[in-house]
Amino acid sequence: MMKNIFILMGLSILLLHTSCKSEKEKKEAETRFFVTSPLKIDTSIVNEYVCQIHSIRHIELRAQERGYLQEIFIDEGQFVRKGQLLFRIMPNLYEAEQEKARAEAKVAEIEYQNTKRLADAKIVAPNELAMAKAKYDKANAELALAQVHLRFTEIRAPFDGFIDRFQVRLGSLVDEGDLLTTLSDNSKMWVYYNVPEAEYLNYRTDDKTNGKKQVQLLMANNQLFEHPGVVETIEADFNNETGNIAFRATFPNPEQLLRHGETGNILMQIPFKNALIIPQKATFEVLEKKYVFVVDKNKVAHQKEVTIAGEVPDLYFIGGGLAESDKIIVEGIRKVKNNEKIDFTYEKPEKVIANLKVAVE
Repeated sequence: MMKNIFILMGLSILLLHTSCKSEKEKKEAETRFFVTSPLKIDTSIVNEYVCQIHSIRHIELRAQERGYLQEIFIDEGQFVRKGQLLFRIMPNLYEAEQEKARAEAKVAEIEYQNTKRLADAKIVAPNELAMAKAKYDKANAELALAQVHLRFTEIRAPFDGFIDRFQVRLGSLVDEGDLLTTLSDNSKMWVYYNVPEAEYLNYRTDDKTNGKKQVQLLMANNQLFEHPGVVETIEADFNNETGNIAFRATFPNPEQLLRHGETGNILMQIPFKNALIIPQKATFEVLEKKYVFVVDKNKVAHQKEVTIAGEVPDLYFIGGGLAESDKIIVEGIRKVKNNEKIDFTYEKPEKVIANLKVAVE
C-alpha cells in the first residue's frame, strides 16, 4: 500500500516538473522575437497623384457686336472645323452702315479724281489735291471699319474643336462681350498634378529623360488611358501653403476620349537610390509619427522614430532614422516594451522581403 503511494507521488512530481518545464519553454518561445535589418537597394515606386485634365486650347466665344442673335448654325457638343460659321447677330444695322460708308468713299474718290485733273492742269494748288486725297483716304478707312463691324456679326470657329453648352438662345439680345459658348481643342490634353517637394527633388536628381518622362493616366472609371503622356513642364514656384509644385503632362487624344474638366490620377515612377526598405508591419504609430524597435548589441529594444519617404503595399521606404546595419523587430512589436531585453531570431532582409506580398523591382 505504502509502495503504491510513493509511486503515485513520484509520478505526480514528474508530471509537475514536466508541465513546468513545458510551460517555461512555451513562454520562452512566445517571447522570442523575429528580427531583421533594412534592405538597401536601388529601386523605384509608382506614385499616384490626383490630376485635372484640360484641353490644350479652351477658349470662350463672345459676341463682338451688340444685337439680336439671329441664327445658330451648330449644336451643343458638336465638333466644328476652323472657320466654320457658328452664330450670326442681326446684321441689318451694320449692313446699312457699310453701304453708307461705301457711298461716301465713292463720293470722296470722285472728288479726288476731279481735283487731281485740275491740279495736273495747274488750275488748283497742290494743297487742295492733298486735302482731297486725305478725304478719300478717310472715307476708305471708314468703309473698312464698317466692313469689320459687319464681319463681327458672324462668329466663326478659330480652330477645330468641340462646342460646349450655349449661354444664349436664338433671338436673345446680346451685348458686346457677352459669352455665347466655349470651344475646346481636344486633340491633345494638358494634365496638371501636384508633386511634394521631396518627390520633386528625387525626380529631378535621378531623371535621365531630359525632362520628358513618361507617365500613365488612370481615368475616373479606374481604367488606364491607352496612350502614355509626357511630362513637358514644371511650374516655376512651389506653393508655400502645401509644399507642392505643379507638373504638366501632355497626352495625345486621337479618339477624343478625354474632355476638358475631367479628373483622374497620374501614375508616375519615382526612382529611389540606395533606398532603405522595411516591412510596414515592423512599424507602429504614436501621435501620427512612425516608430520601430531597434535592438542593440546587448539585445535591448529601443523605440526609435523613423520618417517615411514612400510606400508600396507591405513596404515602407525609409527617409531617415535607420541605418542599414540596424536590427529591427518585425513581429511581436506589441509585446515588447521600450528598453526591454529580449531574445530574438535574426533573418536576412532579402528573405523577409521576398516572403511579403509585394516584390520590389
